[in-house]
Amino acid sequence: MAAPTLDDVAKKAGVSTATVSRCLNTPDRVVKATRERVMEAVKSLGYTPNFAARVMAAKRSFTMGAIIPTMDNAIFARGLQAFQEALHESGYTLLVASSAYTPEIEEEQIRALVSRGADGLLLIGHERDPSVYDFLARQNIPTLVAWSFDATARLPSVGFDNRAAMRAVTAEVIAQGHRRLAMISGICAGNDRATARVAGLRDAVVAAGMDPDAVPIMETHYGIETGAAAFEDLMARTPRPTAVICGNDVQAVGAMGIAAKLGLEVPCDVSITGFDDLEIATIASPALTTVHVPHRDMGRAAARVLVEMVEDKRIPASVELATELRLRASLAPPGG
Repeated sequence: MAAPTLDDVAKKAGVSTATVSRCLNTPDRVVKATRERVMEAVKSLGYTPNFAARVMAAKRSFTMGAIIPTMDNAIFARGLQAFQEALHESGYTLLVASSAYTPEIEEEQIRALVSRGADGLLLIGHERDPSVYDFLARQNIPTLVAWSFDATARLPSVGFDNRAAMRAVTAEVIAQGHRRLAMISGICAGNDRATARVAGLRDAVVAAGMDPDAVPIMETHYGIETGAAAFEDLMARTPRPTAVICGNDVQAVGAMGIAAKLGLEVPCDVSITGFDDLEIATIASPALTTVHVPHRDMGRAAARVLVEMVEDKRIPASVELATELRLRASLAPPGG
């Protein structure tokens, strides 16, 4: 059987092909009763709009690309879900790729999404080779950065100040009386978010009159196992840290898990903090002190801004979102 056509839908619904087209492309311009009749005809016939024809007519693909560093854990899931939902409301489909924190893979994926006609791109963080930005400029592809805010960067962003957020949580740890600190960080090379969080910790340490070089910093991949391994290494040092500040919640939960196996009680023997405020932060035992990142707000705002960039053909001002320190039971004064 031949695939159903727009004309077939129009005949079955008893309307013109123009009305069917409006129902599919601008449904708010069609009265409810007519729209429902047309959509029932679309469903019963199994009609699928001709994507290629729509692209040619609009000179757009109605797709957006997003390249995230990893799908291995929940760091990006909540924000990306909100991003997808908001894009869908605006009539766009999302294509997602993962770079595994590898710049070469990210560049391949950027070129692949551009070649497939993506109308716009969402990237994570600002740090990448300048040649990538040159390529995007030559292709005239609207591109937005998330999870990092930098009003001076080459691309506009919808994100937050990673440095200030980590400075705040470190200052709170110090305010509770801790002087022997350590940090489990993500890999800083090629990751401006991890680099900024390390800088934020050092800012707070210096502000407290302490020596930042005396704070051991373990760089490792984001993961429960890697967080546990780094924590075990830190606890073998003398003197042992009384507080371990982690670059994200996943590392922190790994640290808390191995702490119990080492016979250490959190927070009596060692305090642990995280970053992101994922679901695991509240179900961890004890509940994890962390930085709350407004992932869903960021995702929805990023979708709104990127759609505006595509449809209005303008470069918007960057949008900074606020983070919040969430104090929970994993942080207490030394010996507390």
